Parts: sequence; C-alpha cells; structure tokens
Amino acid sequence: MAEKHYVVQGATCQCKFSVAPETDILQVKTQTKHYANDEGEEKLIASHKDIGQTMKKNTFGKCKKQPSGSDYLPCQTKITKWSGFYDKITLSNKGNPLLEDSKATCPMGAPDCIIIKDHGQTADLSKKNTESSSPEVLYEILPGVNFSELEDNVLMINNK
Repeated sequence: MAEKHYVVQGATCQCKFSVAPETDILQVKTQTKHYANDEGEEKLIASHKDIGQTMKKNTFGKCKKQPSGSDYLPCQTKITKWSGFYDKITLSNKGNPLLEDSKATCPMGAPDCIIIKDHGQTADLSKKNTESSSPEVLYEILPGVNFSELEDNVLMINNK
C-alpha cells in the first residue's frame, strides 16, 4: 500500500464515458465506525462494499454508452463492483478499504470505467500535529516565532 491514500466520504469520482467529464461525490453508506483524516466526524473510510447508488447526485451527466439520436441519455450511476481495494485490512462491515487508485464498474460502462479523481483527504494542521512536532520542525513551518518563549497552550489549534 506504499504511499497510497484511503478513499473517504467526499471523494471525487469521474466516469470515462461521461460526455462532458463531470464528477460526482462518493458517499459512504455501508459503515459508521471507521474514519480517516479527521477526528471521527466526517470522513468515513469507503470500502468495496459501497456499491449501488452511492454517489451524491448519482450521475456523471450524459453517458457516451447511451446514444439517443443526436444526443446521449443521462447517466444513472450505479456501481456494481470495485477493484484495486486494499485486501489486507477488513473493516467492521466486512469491506476492504478503497485506495486512491481503486476503480468502479457501472453496468452501462466497461469494467473499471469510474476512477477516483481525488481521494477526499486533506492536509490540515491539527492540535495532534503540533503536539508531536519538535520545535525545530515548527520553526521551519512558522519562522520568526520563538517557541521557547511561548506557553504550551499557544500551540493549541481549533480546526472547527
């Protein structure tokens, strides 16, 4: 799994058969216990069990696989399976976490026609980051601040 991110709720997906490469947002509907990249509030880890209508809009716009005269019919996203998930971990829903290079299959498209454009995790500085960082590292991030003169509570960060 070297250097790959877990896919979380809010990840952006795209189908290669979308006429005007539209994206949709992945919703995790199969589990409520496993989070990544936050304090266990929003970013549920997606798994290969997240199939069916698991996108926010459930459409990628018009589908090239559904021609209709001089136009195309609207996409109705329904994921039938995922590939490229991390099979060395099993979540409580018996699902394996999706990785940023996992792909999904739709019955209208071909296998692996839906890709993950953005895994959904963000790099946020949190209280835990500052507590575990050495003064030298903090100085590199925030030059000009003399951390030896500051009280410990100055480094408390509220990310809300």
